[in-house]
Amino acid sequence: MFISGFFYIIGETFKGLYRNRWMCFTSTGVVVVTLFMLGIFMLVNLNLGHITDTVKEQVEIVVYIDENADQETLDELGQKLFSHSDIESVNYVSSEEHMARLHRQLGGMLEGYDAEMDNPLLASYEIRTIVPESVIDLAEEFETYPGVSTVFYGQGYVESLFTVTGVIQMVGLALMAGLSITAVFLISHTIKLTVMMREREISIMKYVGATNWFIRWPFILEGLIMGFTGAVLPLIGLYYLYQYSVEWVVANNLAFLTLLPVQIVLIELATYLVPLGTGLGILGSTFSMGRFLRV
Repeated sequence: MFISGFFYIIGETFKGLYRNRWMCFTSTGVVVVTLFMLGIFMLVNLNLGHITDTVKEQVEIVVYIDENADQETLDELGQKLFSHSDIESVNYVSSEEHMARLHRQLGGMLEGYDAEMDNPLLASYEIRTIVPESVIDLAEEFETYPGVSTVFYGQGYVESLFTVTGVIQMVGLALMAGLSITAVFLISHTIKLTVMMREREISIMKYVGATNWFIRWPFILEGLIMGFTGAVLPLIGLYYLYQYSVEWVVANNLAFLTLLPVQIVLIELATYLVPLGTGLGILGSTFSMGRFLRV
């Protein structure tokens, strides 16, 4: 009995898809378009988040050491910095290393300059914080440590960077949320129209004694198939679109655009789009049938 019922439901599902193929095609098309648009916003937001995180990771604090401080004070300063709970890494740079870096940057412009005899550059600690946004507060804290001459973290620029990246992420999330709500409305409404076209068929099945769930299952499977198809198709399109974009960035030597790898993006999109499309198809079919089952 179970097996015959199962094959009957499967048969009715595909019969329903064929009989109402144009409406099903329309419903699937709505899913494809809305999820494709949502996927594009997800691509943009994922890479904006990646780029801003990459930029934030490059923000560091440079603590210049007071050349007049005694050794005990310098030891205490180093101990405080290396044991600080909010610091990810600390790198000591001597005044000689600073001069060597300057030579590498300026090349022959410093030729003939005797760094050993007259080196005005101070030794320093280069610090990366666990949370990039904490550099401002930590820089103010480090200025109070004994043995510190000055503290530099890109004052003025860092604050603007955090403000801009925060706004970009908020706008991206708002657009994704708005498009997701739009997708839910459009998909549910379209599937409801599909069910309305079959109101007479549902009523006849009710009158001959079919249970609500026996009637529902073919529609639920139809919604699942439409939702799944509507999620996979834009996923394929987004894969090729993003792959072309990555290749174009590499071909044009746009090194500042550090895009995420194609495989990572595809997994991220599939994680959200496939369950979203399938779930919307099932829920849309289930809830849209509510009033038609009350005969």
